[in-house]
Amino acid sequence: MDKIIIEGGAGLKGEVRISGAKNAALPILASTILSPGTNTILNTPGLIDIKTMGKILTHLGAKVSVEEDRVKVDTTHINNPEAPYDLVRSMRASVLVLCPLIARMGEAKVSLPGGCAIGARPINLHLMGLEKMGAKVEIEHGYVKVKAKRLKGAKIYLDMPTVTGTENLMMAAALADGTTVIENAACEPEVSDLAEALKKMGARIEGAGMDVITIEGVNSLNPVEYSVIPDRIEAGTFMVAGAITDGNIKLKGCIPGHLDAVVAKIKEAGVEITEEEGGLRVKGIKRPKAVDIKTMTYPGFPTDMQAQMMALMSVADGISVITETIFENRFMHVAELRRMGADIKIEGNTAIVHGVPDISGAPLMATDLRASASLIIAGLAAKGKTTLSRVYHIDRGYEKIEKKLSALGARITREKDI
Repeated sequence: MDKIIIEGGAGLKGEVRISGAKNAALPILASTILSPGTNTILNTPGLIDIKTMGKILTHLGAKVSVEEDRVKVDTTHINNPEAPYDLVRSMRASVLVLCPLIARMGEAKVSLPGGCAIGARPINLHLMGLEKMGAKVEIEHGYVKVKAKRLKGAKIYLDMPTVTGTENLMMAAALADGTTVIENAACEPEVSDLAEALKKMGARIEGAGMDVITIEGVNSLNPVEYSVIPDRIEAGTFMVAGAITDGNIKLKGCIPGHLDAVVAKIKEAGVEITEEEGGLRVKGIKRPKAVDIKTMTYPGFPTDMQAQMMALMSVADGISVITETIFENRFMHVAELRRMGADIKIEGNTAIVHGVPDISGAPLMATDLRASASLIIAGLAAKGKTTLSRVYHIDRGYEKIEKKLSALGARITREKDI
């Protein structure tokens, strides 16, 4: 198992290229089940979760090959409708193969998913939508078993705008008989990116990126070459890293329009962010100002940036109130930030952060993906050495983060944890 060691205090300078979005790449890779033949997915990040999806697709009968950021998936001979627990347990996004399997094979047996321990993320809305489309759904022994000779278009209202639920049902509807309308759909850019990939395959989809999506089913889809959007959460993470180190960095390849809520809050903290050709420039200040944050569904402030912003607020001038509305167990990084000298109090789903002038390096342990990022960010600003253990979490969502930060001037290394 690896650990990351950081000597804090170095201001970040230079340029960093933002990788492809994991949360866009995973559903697009799953969607290749719908399009028999060789699909080529470009700008795919080299992450553990991507490898896991490749293993699942291989288990289902696909041939998967990876060359740098190019993943080729030949789904001609998909012949196995089961995604087993051993493959699915580590990654919640594994459930994204459920609806493509039903749409193509008429049946699916998928283990209930795992992932980061940040709270309950049930798939009941996925299953409710499938039942409305005529599928028979059973749950037994930790598996979801679904059958439907051919799904039928339906009107589906989601009680909450779930991203994976919207994506799964959109894929199911692409090959269904008739028209499906998904109301209260998730509006995230990753949903829109999947819709664009499906449309390039030949799907008929309108409204992706808005809260009502209409899908007119077609008989078949064709294989594609498609490039994944850049990762807005990685971009936001590097923004905060630049801000907390009083740095001056350019984020290359990001899409500014996907980052409006994050940019607004970081600017409110006194950090200068400007659009430049090909990306964004971030210029930090010696001490940011405290701001209040409330996580919301897109286009609101993303829950996946809450931990990183808490690290920034830990050294801000003033008191911040951070309210988490998406997941009920997403303050696990607080205990570790306190070990560094941060002054944070938890009241229910709210964190009250009294900014301190300085934090100190300490031995830390990562608990989930975004918590890992927040602790690395804190380590960049801390006095002395920070050692972060259990960094396998960060490898699920950030491609070579220590190398990217090192290229910007951070004193950061990865070592084997004996």
